[in-house]
Amino acid sequence: METLRQLDTDLFLWLNGQHAPWLDPVMVGATLRNTWIPFYVLLIGWLGFQYRKKTVGLVMTLILAVVLSDQMASSVLKPLTLRLRPCHEPALKPLIHPVLECGGTYGFASSHAANTFALAMALWLLVGKRFPVVKWAFLWAFIVSYSRIYVGAHYPLDVLAGAAIGVVMAVLCVSMYQRMSRRWGWSS
Repeated sequence: METLRQLDTDLFLWLNGQHAPWLDPVMVGATLRNTWIPFYVLLIGWLGFQYRKKTVGLVMTLILAVVLSDQMASSVLKPLTLRLRPCHEPALKPLIHPVLECGGTYGFASSHAANTFALAMALWLLVGKRFPVVKWAFLWAFIVSYSRIYVGAHYPLDVLAGAAIGVVMAVLCVSMYQRMSRRWGWSS
């Protein structure tokens, strides 16, 4: 376990060290939640235009996947593991490139990664066959997740665990939605 932790720290330090002054504001923008509000509004509008009556079920499924992912990362794993964020680790503070205030004390697992991958995966499973362009949501999720390493808030394993949580929650929520859709005749 110690070897894995050391590898995670080494990879974090290397990735966090790959910074550039021009990239700092880009990564800050990517990591701030409010940056993405226009994207969410456009996504809901687009789903409404494409799916009309089915929009409520689709949007509720997306929201449920994100909420469950967020709660698993923030309310279950962070208090359970008590793993300090790298920016709160005293031995790492002089070695990292901080771009933002550090945030909460604990970082395993990344809620940003969980939430963005939950949204990307649920979107893909719900509408990806009809609209393959939604695969680009995974690139968005990757960029947001990487930004958490860039700004010094998460180790790579925090991000990977968050992404895995998001994917699992999306699969569960979409499965539930599809079962309910078949049972009640509102298939997507």
